[in-house]
Amino acid sequence: MASAPGATSYCDLGGAELSPEAASIVIFGATGDLARRKIVPALYNLRLSGLLPEGTRIVGFARREQGEGEFRASLREACERYSHTRPVDDDAWDWLERRITYLRGDLDDGAAYERLASLLSAPLMPDNALFYLAVAPDQFEVVARNLGAAGLGGAMKGGGVRPSPPGFRRLVVEKPFGRDRSSARALNRALQERFDERDIFRIDHYLGKETVQNLLYFRFANSIFEPLWNSSHVQSIEIDVLETGGIGARGGYYDKAGAARDMLQNHLVQLLCLTAMEPPASLDAESVRDEKVKVLRSIRDYPREELLGRSRRGQYAAGVLADGSPCAAYRDEPKVAPGSSTETYVSLRLEVDDWRFAGVPFTLRTGKALDRQSSEIRVRFRRPPATLFSDYCGDALSPNALAIRIQPDEGMALRFNAKVPGAARLGSSELRFAYREANDAYFPEAYERLLADALSGDSTLFIRADEAEESWRIIDALEAAWEGGPPPEPYAAGSSGPAGDGPEAWGL
Repeated sequence: MASAPGATSYCDLGGAELSPEAASIVIFGATGDLARRKIVPALYNLRLSGLLPEGTRIVGFARREQGEGEFRASLREACERYSHTRPVDDDAWDWLERRITYLRGDLDDGAAYERLASLLSAPLMPDNALFYLAVAPDQFEVVARNLGAAGLGGAMKGGGVRPSPPGFRRLVVEKPFGRDRSSARALNRALQERFDERDIFRIDHYLGKETVQNLLYFRFANSIFEPLWNSSHVQSIEIDVLETGGIGARGGYYDKAGAARDMLQNHLVQLLCLTAMEPPASLDAESVRDEKVKVLRSIRDYPREELLGRSRRGQYAAGVLADGSPCAAYRDEPKVAPGSSTETYVSLRLEVDDWRFAGVPFTLRTGKALDRQSSEIRVRFRRPPATLFSDYCGDALSPNALAIRIQPDEGMALRFNAKVPGAARLGSSELRFAYREANDAYFPEAYERLLADALSGDSTLFIRADEAEESWRIIDALEAAWEGGPPPEPYAAGSSGPAGDGPEAWGL
């Protein structure tokens, strides 16, 4: 439906509205950091915005000994501290608090899942259930197996004797989804034994960011860009997710993962897919995800020496962070192994060998303890033909460039050439768009959107099994190429990364 005359122009996408269903939302690891910082504040904000249905119930499942009153109070404190809408609205919180239950249990204790099954079947509990695995990755299969044994999984495969439960049974799984392609495939099989693939929601919170979702809208709803979005007009594309902070207290996890597994395999590969994909047949989940998988399959397997030439890896040394605070060397961080060769910075140049982008380099770059906090996609267009202005200006004629900013300062900037007033001279100018300046836009947190989607059964912004495995294929090859090679290059904390490999200054 279009807007009324005189109003800001917009078009509602019919059938694309969020329609969450009432469900029992069971949070495994409910006393942990993820639940407190992201999941519960997101549920509170969904209620505040009117998107959490009346019949919703929330069950916290964790091993910590505490009473229900203590648990509820801790979640109120978490909302006061981490919600982006503060102060906490008493009416919205009271509504949520009355629907919160705490169940103490160990993740590997089958009896605890039987108690959970009994609780979920009690009067006034909704038929639907959404299980959120906010637990360590090595516990994903344990939880799924016990849910299945307690009769809380989805329909059994192959004509099993257990009847299908009433309502839906959906499973939300956090990253990292496996450590490599082999473990991801094994985990997929284990989850699919207890839940239908359509009910498994592999979450990457980057896909819940408004400006990431906008990539599809921006590309395919604007005829001034879509005809140029190919190798005939695009010279190169850079995708950066850069962080100013070090690893903090995550040394135990990070030293086993590194930047490639922690960020490249999920966040940056997802941005690559959305940037390079063909227009889907429709906006339904499978059509969108089909096109993303095609992008990954279009990235060929590079020989080891070529892959080494296409990549850089680094590790931060002691220095001063962007905020002026001192930063210890990575190897001196808590829980990091002495002499660790884990990378905290990685860049990788790939090519999508399909009809649209063959020959266009995509550079993916991410790192910790850098001089800027930035997530953006930069598209550099080819210069005009070597006639007229190019004959005079040569390399001084700036190529057109587009920057799509995901954070901070969400928006876009387009660089173009224009005449300098009062002189026969060309200069570079910019058009800028900032969401917050344009319409004081409300940006829901990524977890709000993704939780609402999971309750609605919309998997568009979640990762499909084959997509997870294909992304690991790329990272596995990179890790294998690094094996036995030179150690990561040191770079000072607070710098732009290894020498000569920082983001090019495009002036956007």
